[in-house]
Amino acid sequence: MRPVRSVKTLAAAGAASVLVLALASFGPQALAQDAAQPTAPAGAAPERVAPPAPPAPLSESVAAVVNDDIVSSYDLTQRMRLLMISSGVQPTQENLPQLEQEALRSLIDERVQLQELHRVEKAQKIKIISTEQEVDEQINDIARGNNANMTGKQLLAQLASQGVGAETFRAQIRIDSSWQNWISGRYGSRLRVGEDQIKAFERRMAESASKPQYQVSEVFLDAARVGGMETAVSGAAQLVTQMQQGAPFPAVARQFSSSATAANGGDAGWISPGEMPAEVDAALEELRPGQLSRPIPVKDGVYIIYLRDKRAGAKTALVDLKQVAYPLAADATPKQVETANATLLALKPQLTSCETLQATAEKVDGLVAGDLGEAEITDLAPAFQAAAAALEVGQVSDPIRTDAGLHLIAVCGKRQSGGAAPTHDQIENRLRGQQLALISKRYLRDLRNSATIETR
Repeated sequence: MRPVRSVKTLAAAGAASVLVLALASFGPQALAQDAAQPTAPAGAAPERVAPPAPPAPLSESVAAVVNDDIVSSYDLTQRMRLLMISSGVQPTQENLPQLEQEALRSLIDERVQLQELHRVEKAQKIKIISTEQEVDEQINDIARGNNANMTGKQLLAQLASQGVGAETFRAQIRIDSSWQNWISGRYGSRLRVGEDQIKAFERRMAESASKPQYQVSEVFLDAARVGGMETAVSGAAQLVTQMQQGAPFPAVARQFSSSATAANGGDAGWISPGEMPAEVDAALEELRPGQLSRPIPVKDGVYIIYLRDKRAGAKTALVDLKQVAYPLAADATPKQVETANATLLALKPQLTSCETLQATAEKVDGLVAGDLGEAEITDLAPAFQAAAAALEVGQVSDPIRTDAGLHLIAVCGKRQSGGAAPTHDQIENRLRGQQLALISKRYLRDLRNSATIETR
């Protein structure tokens, strides 16, 4: 099972980033489009059909009932249109059932979320659900994200011109942002990302840095969510066709992917073999940058991978070192060496950080401390190489004998050449985002499992 990737940024990046519209029209011309998308190969396109028209008021029917809360056929039709506009997917006879099911699943999830938010507000006498003013601000931010000169009113007008009512869009923004704020507020302060987790992450990165690396975007269709593996494979094939014909990959990922990377347009960043299922690794070996994969079935669903770039693994490890030295001649007596060794061993437990290392060492007479800077491990003195390779960031070696004396070396940083490694804070934020995304997914799953849901 692959690790959960980051994530839908739960309130940390601002609720306005919840949805970025592709604003693709139902005709051949797009109003706006995500920049990164696979190029469409030549070939016959499936016959397009007109998007579903909103039913007349008297013909409105019940599409689903969620704990006695009705989802009407009008709600469903509106969400289908918004889904097509925001993903850039053109309606065809083949994909309309998939679009309808995805729209209905989203509406059911939102009804469950909204009911829970109302319950919490009443039980705890707190305000969670976004106000009209907050929704207005989020829509303005989304408009500016599509076009720096666009206003929220202009965005709503464009949606209205394609048959999507303002309240349909506002309702999605309100529920999504309110849910993110609630998850972040309830669990964010309780989460603790330990140093052991960060060091384990750094260690995995160092171990994989010598392998080929792939910059990928992903769409993952969860078989359990969409109604089985056969449905997931069929749906993935239809999405691949749509993206080959111009639907932007990031917009499709935001609307259809069950991966935590959906909120980032499917951006999974740079990965190495072993981070994703073996079937995906095999597909990546065959892809060239700029290519879109076929549907890739795995144990619990189907992936679509867009390979944005590829690079060879780094071959050289770089370490940032500081040292404390006890000067000794090469022909020092055993007694002198023993004294120096005891002095350094007594000091070692006091060297708790690279920042304070020099000041701490200078309190002991006869010791010399200094910054050795960053260097390739293979360029270090032979006596230092083994220790620098074995130590983790923040660790200090035992005394090392050289012709110049006895030395303690502290590893203050470690990375592979050929790419900038994420900082300590970036790793911590990424791990925190992964945990919040997983909590949100499990919370919603439990709510849905306990709800009474009828579809018509």
